Amino acid sequence: MTLTLPIEIADTRVWLERAVIGLNLCPFAKSVHVKGQIHYAVSHAQTAKELLKDLVVELKALVATDATTRDTTLLIAPDCLANFLDFNDFLAEADQALEDLDLDGVLQIASLHPQFQFAGTHVDDITNFTNRSPYPTLHLLREDSIDRAVASFPEPDAIFEKNMATLTQLGLSGWAALNVARSPDNAARPDLSDTQK
Repeated sequence: MTLTLPIEIADTRVWLERAVIGLNLCPFAKSVHVKGQIHYAVSHAQTAKELLKDLVVELKALVATDATTRDTTLLIAPDCLANFLDFNDFLAEADQALEDLDLDGVLQIASLHPQFQFAGTHVDDITNFTNRSPYPTLHLLREDSIDRAVASFPEPDAIFEKNMATLTQLGLSGWAALNVARSPDNAARPDLSDTQK
């Protein structure tokens, strides 16, 4: 019997495999992906308050699970914080949750969003796509795992610059050809990648 993944998880895995791993945007992603150590969780929250509750559940679950089983979590939130600025504002609440749980320094939260935009860039600047995912997503990471990964990488600071160069060479048409946006089967929700700020 074949299990069908929720469309949000299927889309996120395609994006991870084709963009993050395929373009080597994160040199640490392939290992945990191959080992099956990435946990995918879909939040059906429709408000920031509801998402915060789901985030707390996932933070507790990650820290309570052995890293060899679950090294990292992608919390996908398809139904709220569609606007990147709202999502960006929510990150302060997410970081506060870490502190409230005494997990600051144990876990950290990275942000991914279909409209992700670095300060000072145009919305269509290709470099923004290093952090663009099919859905608003919170990436929960273990500090220990980050430290080990960085220690094993000769020049971790060069990753950002290399990613900028990779995407600049790829261009918008090359990114589109990867076909890593949300699935057409999920058209009931607006395609955030086409939504302006």
